[in-house]
Amino acid sequence: QVQLVESGGGLVQPGGSLRLACAAHGFSISSYAMRWYRQAPGKEREFVAAITNAAGSTDYADSAKGRFTISRDKSENTVYLQMNSLKPEDTAVYYCNARDWPLYEYDYWGQGTQVTVSS
Repeated sequence: QVQLVESGGGLVQPGGSLRLACAAHGFSISSYAMRWYRQAPGKEREFVAAITNAAGSTDYADSAKGRFTISRDKSENTVYLQMNSLKPEDTAVYYCNARDWPLYEYDYWGQGTQVTVSS
């Protein structure tokens, strides 16, 4: 079955780092654009970072630029989000998303992993 499984979330202090992982099952990430979104309590889900299925080009939300890095390991069929210099405003549930760019016939989501940044 098709499945995205996020992991790596947890509780960190401001300024700390976390590395989130999104393991894909049932399909190859080589054929999909992979994205990270996050949703904080009371707020809409927002885009965080993306990496293309072609050349691996990346894109980041303004809030993530300079602090977050998205990458992929095709051999492990896994996408990562390295998060540095974390701020309390980064607290949210982080979701992995896969789209078959550019056709956009499929839209897969993971269950989310909680990231809490607090002293």
